[in-house]
Amino acid sequence: MRRLQLWGGLECTVNRVGDQFHDQVRRSGHHDRIGDLDLVADLGVRTLRYPVLWEKVAPDRADECDWRWTDARLDRLKALDIAPIAGLVHHGSGPRRTHLLDPNFAAGLADFARAAAERYPHVRDWTPVNEPLTTARFSALYGHWHPHAADEKTFWVALLNQIDGVRLSMAAIRQVTPDARLIQTEDLGRTYATPGAAYQATYDNDRRWMTWDLLEGRVTRDHPLWRRLARMDLGDRLAAIAQAPCPSDVIGVNHYVTSDRHLDHRLERYPFHTRGGNGLRGYADVEAVRVIQPGPGLVEGAMGEAWDRYGRTLALTECHLGCTREEQIRWLREAWDSAQALRDRGADVEAVTAWALFGSYDWDNLLTRADGGYETGAFDLRGPVPRPTALAATIRSLARGEQDPSPAGAGPGWWRRDVRLIYSPVFTSVQHPQPRPAWHAPQGGGRPLLITGASGTLGAAMARSCEWRGLGYMLTDRASLSLDDPAQMAAALDRLQPWAVINTAGWVRVDEAEQASEACFAANASGAARLAEACAARGLPFVGFSSDLVFDGKADRPYVESDAAGPLNVYGASKLAAERHVISANDRALMIRTAAFFSPYDPHNFASQLVHRLAAGQSVIAAGDQVVSPTYVPDLVDAVLDLLIDGETGLWHLTNEGAVSWAEFGGLVARAFGFDAREVRAAPWRTLGWTAERPAYAALASGRGRLMPTLESAIARYRQSLSHEGGLRNAGATHAA
Repeated sequence: MRRLQLWGGLECTVNRVGDQFHDQVRRSGHHDRIGDLDLVADLGVRTLRYPVLWEKVAPDRADECDWRWTDARLDRLKALDIAPIAGLVHHGSGPRRTHLLDPNFAAGLADFARAAAERYPHVRDWTPVNEPLTTARFSALYGHWHPHAADEKTFWVALLNQIDGVRLSMAAIRQVTPDARLIQTEDLGRTYATPGAAYQATYDNDRRWMTWDLLEGRVTRDHPLWRRLARMDLGDRLAAIAQAPCPSDVIGVNHYVTSDRHLDHRLERYPFHTRGGNGLRGYADVEAVRVIQPGPGLVEGAMGEAWDRYGRTLALTECHLGCTREEQIRWLREAWDSAQALRDRGADVEAVTAWALFGSYDWDNLLTRADGGYETGAFDLRGPVPRPTALAATIRSLARGEQDPSPAGAGPGWWRRDVRLIYSPVFTSVQHPQPRPAWHAPQGGGRPLLITGASGTLGAAMARSCEWRGLGYMLTDRASLSLDDPAQMAAALDRLQPWAVINTAGWVRVDEAEQASEACFAANASGAARLAEACAARGLPFVGFSSDLVFDGKADRPYVESDAAGPLNVYGASKLAAERHVISANDRALMIRTAAFFSPYDPHNFASQLVHRLAAGQSVIAAGDQVVSPTYVPDLVDAVLDLLIDGETGLWHLTNEGAVSWAEFGGLVARAFGFDAREVRAAPWRTLGWTAERPAYAALASGRGRLMPTLESAIARYRQSLSHEGGLRNAGATHAA
C-alpha cells in the first residue's frame, strides 16, 4: 500500500437561491487569480479537487460551451503536475434551464460530462455531483436552495435525479476514458439521540448512507428504507438503479466537527433556536460534540464505519475547520492521524484532503446570502494578495512527510477538551439510538456477544440494550456474516470468538412469503439452522426468534410453550421449521416466540404509525377480529438477555401480558396519547389487503415464567419515551439536520 496522500481542494460551490447564483470561486476572487494554482503546487499538493462546473461552462444552451476559463486552469494544473478531480455540479442544480426535479436533469448532466471528458481526456478522476444527499436536503427538504421545496418525496426525487446523473455521467465519461474513476463524495455525519427522539435518529442514520448505497445497487427490498420509498411510488426507480449500479472507485467522506448531530426530546434544556421536529413531535437538534459523553467518533469513526460497510478505497475528501489557527492545525493533524490509524487496521485509505485552501464565504447563512462571514484556509484572502497561514506550513509538511513545524498545534483540539460541552452532558453509553460500529469492543476486554441482523429493528434493539447494560457485542449484517454461506459463517465465528450468538436476521414480510416460500424458508429456517449448528460445533449458546404465527388460532386461551403448533401460512411454517431445526441442532439453543412489536426506536410499527396518523387528524382502520399479544421491544430484549445469561434453553414465549385485537390495541395507544379512541375503527382483517392467512386468536402466555410487564405498563412507558411537553402539538416543525 503506497503512503497516504495529501490532496487539496478549494470551495467551489455554485448554488442557486431564487434567481440568483452564488459562486464561491468569484466570491473568493480565485476566478481572476490563476496564480493561486502555483501557490497550491508550492504546498506539495499533487491532486486537487477542482471545478469544471456545468452552470459556468454552459449557462445558457447545451450546445454553447465556453471552455476558456477551464482550459487555462486545467492547462496550468497539467504544467504543475497536479492531477485534477473534476467536479461538474457542486451543491448546484445545473444551469438556469434545468433543476434538481427536472426529469431531464440526469441526461443533461451526462451530455455535459461527455463533452467535458472529450475536452479533457487526460482527466482520470471525476465527481459528477458533490454530496447529492446533502444537496437534496438543502434544496428539496429544507427549501434553502433552488428549487426551494420542502417535502420528503420531493427530496427523494431530487436525490434520485442526482444519482442518475452520476450513473449516466460516469457511463458517458468512460466511453471516452475507460479507466476513469468515480470519486463520490458525501457528508457523513451520524445522529445520536435521547430515547424520545431515537426513532428519528434511526431514520437519519439509515438515510446518511443513501448516496453510496444507491450507487452500490444496495437499495433493494431488503434495504431498511426501501419500503418507505416504495410507498412514495419510487420502487421502479430504485429497481432501475439497483439493476445498473455505478459503485464508487473511491468513497469520498466529507466530515466536519459538527457533522454528528444529537436530537433531544427535552426541549426545555436547549435554546429556542435549536428546536425543530419532524412534523409529528419536536426535539432540539444540536451538535453532538457539544453534548454527548463520551464524544462522537469524528473522522476515524465516520471513515471506519464507511470501510466496514463498503470495503472500498476511502479518502477524506473535505477536511476543514472554521476556527482559530491552532485548532485548524489540530483538526487536520487529527484527521491525518485517524487516516493512518485506519490504514494500520487494514483499511484502504488513499488520501486526506485539505479543503477550502483559500477559505470559504457565507456558510454561516448556508449560502443563502452574500453577506456572511469568511473562514480562512491555508491562505488568508483578507489582504491584497493571498497570505499563507501556519496551516499552509502544516499541509506542506504532511505532503512531504516532514515534521510539522508549528508548535502551536500541539495538544488536543477543543472537541477533545472539556470546553466542548455547552449543554448538560448526555451519556451515549445508554442514550444513543443506534449501536456503535460493529468493531465495538467489550468493556474491560473479554469476548463479545455476536448479534446478527444489523439492519433490522430487533438487531438494533439488542445492540442498544447491550449498550445500556455494558455488554460488549459485535453487530453483523449480511455482508459480514451471511447465513447462506457456511464457510463464511464458520470463519466469522472463529475470527470474532463470541461467547454466544443472537440471531435476529431473517425474512419478515409475511404476505410476500406466500409467493416466495423458498426464499422465506432459506432465510428463516435453513440459515438459522446452519448458524445454530456452527455454534453447537463450538459449544456456543444460540438465541433465535419465532412467532405467534406458528399457531392456527383455534384456542380459547393464550397459547403456552407446550401447545401444539399448526401454522396457517408460509411465514409461520418457516418459523416452526426454524424452531425444530435449531433446538435439535444445538442443545444450548434458546428459541423465543414473540409477536406484534412496538418500539419508540422504530417509526414503522403499528403503534408509531397510528400515533402519526391520529396526530395528523386521520382515522385508523385496524383488524377487530385478530387477537394478539403486543410486545414492547425494550422489554423483550432485556428479558432475552436475562434468559441467555441465565443459561436457559428451549422454547420461551415472551410478550407483554395481555390479549387484545389490533383495533383494541390501537384504542389503548390512542387513549394513552390523549387521542379519541373512536378514531381507531375495527374492520375484518380480510378487508385490509393482507394475502396470507392469519390465526384469529394468537395471544401468547408462558408456562415457564412471566418475565414481561403488562401491556398497560408497556404502553405507558412507550408514551413517556415518545412524548414531551408540547411535542405532539409541534406539528408544523421541520427536521433541521
